[in-house]
Amino acid sequence: MRTQIINKLAEIEKANNIKIVFACESGSRAWGFPSPDSDFDVRFIYVRPLNYYLSVAERDDQLSFAINDELDISGWDLRKVLQLMRKSNTTVFEWLQSPIIYKEDVKFKNDLWNLCPNYFSQRANIFHYLGITKGAFDTIENESEIKIKKLFYVLRPLLSAKWNLEKNEIAPMSIEPLMSTLPTNLFELVNELIKIKSTAAEGFIININKDLKVYIEDEFKYISNAAKDVTKDTYELNNLDEFFIKTIRYYDN
Repeated sequence: MRTQIINKLAEIEKANNIKIVFACESGSRAWGFPSPDSDFDVRFIYVRPLNYYLSVAERDDQLSFAINDELDISGWDLRKVLQLMRKSNTTVFEWLQSPIIYKEDVKFKNDLWNLCPNYFSQRANIFHYLGITKGAFDTIENESEIKIKKLFYVLRPLLSAKWNLEKNEIAPMSIEPLMSTLPTNLFELVNELIKIKSTAAEGFIININKDLKVYIEDEFKYISNAAKDVTKDTYELNNLDEFFIKTIRYYDN
């Protein structure tokens, strides 16, 4: 599959006259809890020729390709990436931490990652992750039944929000370091659930352990209340503009 992905990225570059400067896996495979039938979710950042940006017309800033049932590829224009970074969008922070890389200009990636801490909003990141947590937690049926995939869509963002709150820094993408914040008994339980998910279909339904459910509910309330007192941040454009101009000039054909 890796070869197919790399070849497809090359085709996308040629067909769309773009330069893909970074491409990674985003989803359960990169988060550290894949199932045997997990999709490949490939995400990329691209740059167009300089003249493309010199227009008063509205321009497309993303590309999306549903290749087949197991492979989905989409990407964002660098301008969109930087606009979202200014809003402290967690997606950008996560992509750059992905352990599965399909294509990269190392200098570009490192320079962009070094900008990220300057645009980290503790409040925005916490509420983003809490929103994902709630959406997945609301899928529980009969008080305890939930798809194992959805349970991890509860756990990872909840632990990410906890990380944001307690460490005041960008949360890791992978669930493994996030689990360091769990009590010992729940750490062991979640490890077992990861093993189960690695052999079960994503639609596999489980009953949430009572202690784990209480922990999720209590932590959600604690983080939600604490986040209300966190200051809302705003960020300037100068560093982003400088990075944008430097990058598109560098890659201009």
